[in-house]
Amino acid sequence: MAELLYRLGRFAAQRPWAVIVGWLVALALAIGAFLAFGGTLTSSISIPGTETERVSEQLTEEIGDLGGGTGTVVFQSENGSEFSESQQEQIGDLLTRIGGIDGVAEVVNPFDAEATREDQQQQLQDGAAQLDAAQQQLDDGAAQLDAAQAQLEEGQAQLDAAIAAANAAGSYELAAPQFLAQQAQLDAGAAELDARRSELEAGAKELADRGDQIADAQRLVAAASEIRTVTTDRSTAIGAVLFEDDLFAIPAEVVTAVSAELDEVDIAGVQVDYYSAAIATAVEGILGVGELVGIALALLVLVLMFRALLPAMLPIVSSVIGVGVGVAGALAFSGVVDMSSATPVLGLMLGLAVGIDYALFIINRHRQQILAGVDLRESIPLANGTSGNAVVFAGSTVLVALLALNVTGIPFVGTMGTVAAGCVLVAVLIAVTLTPALLGIIGPRVLNRRARAQIGHESHAAPDLKPMTTSRALLRTAIAVIALLIVAIPALSMRLGMPDGSSEPLDSTQYRAYTTAAEAFGAGQNGPLLITAALPESIDEDNVIAVQADIAEQLLANDDVIAVAPIGISDNRDFLAFQVVPIDGPSSESTEQLVRDLRDLSPIGEIELGVAGQASGNIDISEKLADVLPVYLVLVVGLSFLILVLVFRSILVPLVATAGFVLSLVAAFGAVVAIYQWGWLGPVFGVHSPGPVLNFAPIILIGVLFGLAMDYQLFLVSGMREAFVHGVPARMAVIAGLRNGRAVVTAAAIIMGAVFGGFVFSHIALVRPIGFGLAAGVLIDAFVVRLVLIPAAMHLLGEKAWWLPKWLDRILPNVDVEGAALERSHPVHGATTGTQNTPNELARE
Repeated sequence: MAELLYRLGRFAAQRPWAVIVGWLVALALAIGAFLAFGGTLTSSISIPGTETERVSEQLTEEIGDLGGGTGTVVFQSENGSEFSESQQEQIGDLLTRIGGIDGVAEVVNPFDAEATREDQQQQLQDGAAQLDAAQQQLDDGAAQLDAAQAQLEEGQAQLDAAIAAANAAGSYELAAPQFLAQQAQLDAGAAELDARRSELEAGAKELADRGDQIADAQRLVAAASEIRTVTTDRSTAIGAVLFEDDLFAIPAEVVTAVSAELDEVDIAGVQVDYYSAAIATAVEGILGVGELVGIALALLVLVLMFRALLPAMLPIVSSVIGVGVGVAGALAFSGVVDMSSATPVLGLMLGLAVGIDYALFIINRHRQQILAGVDLRESIPLANGTSGNAVVFAGSTVLVALLALNVTGIPFVGTMGTVAAGCVLVAVLIAVTLTPALLGIIGPRVLNRRARAQIGHESHAAPDLKPMTTSRALLRTAIAVIALLIVAIPALSMRLGMPDGSSEPLDSTQYRAYTTAAEAFGAGQNGPLLITAALPESIDEDNVIAVQADIAEQLLANDDVIAVAPIGISDNRDFLAFQVVPIDGPSSESTEQLVRDLRDLSPIGEIELGVAGQASGNIDISEKLADVLPVYLVLVVGLSFLILVLVFRSILVPLVATAGFVLSLVAAFGAVVAIYQWGWLGPVFGVHSPGPVLNFAPIILIGVLFGLAMDYQLFLVSGMREAFVHGVPARMAVIAGLRNGRAVVTAAAIIMGAVFGGFVFSHIALVRPIGFGLAAGVLIDAFVVRLVLIPAAMHLLGEKAWWLPKWLDRILPNVDVEGAALERSHPVHGATTGTQNTPNELARE
């Protein structure tokens, strides 16, 4: 590999413009592919096989029209007054235009919805009044029947008395025809009364049935009474945009068209905001001011390190081209692959950070060689074959860690890992091709004028080495471990979840929409649950409302439920769907507990309940990620140990390095929890509403920090091993490696911290905790673990640090990470080759 990179570096340095044009063409093709085939991004994520996914699929199968993505549009009068008729008409016209966009299934006009709700309530009131009037008529009729019955019974008594008297007098036969006629009249009257009574009873039964139906409907209305689309003072309203496709499948042009309508609308006196993973996520939010500030800080570090602007610009230029190729190429697949909004951002963060650092390692080696007197034309390929070889190996560890995210079985996490790995791969290729080409163009200007005048000076020779004392090593080890454990304490209370609209930037339309809706209608309005009820058999159409009301009241009996409303029923009337509005928002602990309580409530009798919705999905995803987190950590730690054994041919060095990685990782977790869950230093980091830690942040941090920690371990400890192998005593070798690698590791860590830190203030809520966690993790690992803990532990181990069983030494391949064999095969000093540039010659160039 080192020899191949040497020849590649020589080719790039001799034909720089061919390499540069090649990468520019690749960049143009990637951007063109993105513009032609790119799709949309979303803040919504899902995992196949979860309970929420199962219920959602069942809901779509049974009812079919509830599975599309939904966007919420909030309208608020700017002076708090009631919406005027003109404003209501303009809001209606806006929603009508949006409803006409291809891909939008339906829109909900809040004023029409509120009018429908009020009409239903009025109809129920009118129906109840009609029932009262009908009941009064029945009561009057029953009273009349009772009076007629009394008269009939009195007539019958009189007839019976007359017949008895006639029989006693012996005159019955003479009066019999008259008696029979009177009896016939009485019987006819009784029959008529029986018929009228039957009619009254039938009317009473019908009235009772109607009363039950109205009572059931009133129960449903009461259960849903807290669900409104317009506030009582009519100053705030919530509309909805229902898409034909789910959040992942909504075409980019549909999202663009809807957001354009909402952004361009200008209704006098009305503030229009929207909150939705479908509407509010756009590619332009990937790179913002914070990210640019991070790049500027990285440039500043490079200028201070190189003492010159031109060589400091090279890593920035090469990394920008690299991330352009990587991110644009990845986004070109967003039309066919489900991508969250954090997916390309992770690739952007890593591509920038490792791209700058990898170019830095090669340029720094080239500068050191030039200062030591190596021929300029030989130094570029030699730096590419030595430090470039280390870059390839370091990049490979990052690639392996990121691609290993696919073994979690979680699609969106695997996609993030694959995209980030692709960006890192491009960064490695850029470093070993474009960097030598740029070095070939700038030539001796890789050093400033003063440095060129000191080429070959004895000041560049290695200084005398003095090992640290054992007591100092013990103290450094104790302080580092204790400090890391203290920082890690908050991680013990880590709660995973997804940020809601309250976590968005204060000036974003998502935040305004979320908070306005929460203040006007309750926080639960921003994250309602979907509850399904699978019945054991079909129910009669007349019994639907009664069953819905019974289920709604049982759901409403939970203290954390504020409203329940039926939203659908299957054609067979054996599957019902409800919307349940919690008291708190979708990321709250009470809503999380509510989901568990509702699932524990199932079954209700023979009715099986299912729970879906944003909060339910977040809980399922968080639990799935929490379950797979230890497995992935063990995989990464085991992989770390094996790689380090291969590189350093030691058992104890990998053990110490891996333990250091675990310490820096849990410390990074602790820092993330303290800031984003506990709210410490919230104003500094823009955390105005603390909540759960982003559920997929820990697993991403494990993968990325593992790769970067191994980079620093490689560039630092390989120098120690090289010195030890060349006969330097073990404890002296520790200082030698530390002095050789300290400056470049320090600069690299600061650059990575600056780049990652720039994303802490991203306008994409999913990105900020990841950016902070990576920045904190990199700085902790570099400055506490690699530069303090590892050297102290290596000193305490002494020669035992490099112990390796003989049988293992025989079977392990020889990994020449630093390209030492290449240096032996390519003598470079002028004393032996006659090709060295003299200090005066370079100074004049």
